[in-house]
Amino acid sequence: MLTLRNRILIALAAALVLGGVAVVYVVRSAPAEVADAASAVQTGARMQVLTNGVLSTVSANDTRGPRSLTDRKCDRAYAARDTVACLVPVDALTGTRLVVMNSALQEQKTVPLTGFPNRLRISASGRMVSWTVFIDGHSYATTGFSTRTGILDRSTGRVVESLEEFSAVVDGVPHGAADVNYWGVTFAADDNRFYATLSTGGKRYLVEGDLAARTVRTLKENMECPSLSPDGSRIAYKSAIEGDPKKGWRLSVLDLVSLTSVPLAEVSSVDDQAVWLSDQTVGYGLQRSDGVNDVWSVPADGGGVPSLVVEGANSPSPVVGA
Repeated sequence: MLTLRNRILIALAAALVLGGVAVVYVVRSAPAEVADAASAVQTGARMQVLTNGVLSTVSANDTRGPRSLTDRKCDRAYAARDTVACLVPVDALTGTRLVVMNSALQEQKTVPLTGFPNRLRISASGRMVSWTVFIDGHSYATTGFSTRTGILDRSTGRVVESLEEFSAVVDGVPHGAADVNYWGVTFAADDNRFYATLSTGGKRYLVEGDLAARTVRTLKENMECPSLSPDGSRIAYKSAIEGDPKKGWRLSVLDLVSLTSVPLAEVSSVDDQAVWLSDQTVGYGLQRSDGVNDVWSVPADGGGVPSLVVEGANSPSPVVGA
């Protein structure tokens, strides 16, 4: 099996080989109108996305319109309140990094990481930042993968290197198995409670966590990549079809009071951590057959039909300014 270092070296070599066609790719897959960030007039609410790995924004009221591109390259990005976070693409010499910035994209904190960027989320207040990297493997549909999920408290500078440091209760019983993996954190409004995915013993659970107590407990099985609604009452998530990730995932929404779920109108397999664009709408990324990503949305109540939001983009964040 290839070591992480060897995979990083191979990824870098591939990037250098493909560098000559990168500009052509951007031109073909980006929207018809892409505005230069320095000259674009960025008035009104903006949605943040990645355009071919470049941090970008688009009008929240005209998401199919001109896009403003920055010079920041990210494998994953997210924004909330006055905070922007970026998982920098893997480099053979420096690995990958979490870069935390203010709304002007001025760097405020950098956390060196080992692994391949995967998930990224910021609490609504902008205080808490969480990330997931693949340490081994590259897909949740495979077996034998390993992840590491950490949390940064911007107010104190404290870093939780891995949620595996926390005490876990699985199905009501204290759990200390060595095969535990976590991914896909989402934060509650108090910046202490959070939800995430816990994998152990071939099962995947939604867990509720307590940062101060450094504990997690399972709530329900076959739930991955949770995303808490703005009102804190529901969680959007993906669930493996027939319990088998190799068959793909179905996007659904869980009511936290009744613990009942409704499948959403998107029937394509969604391998993403969804975002709430409003209390009524869930956004997510989908990859086309040609490898290009688009951002879509769907009503959170199970009705309606999917709607294309941003073409040629991924890693969406809801409104990031006004």
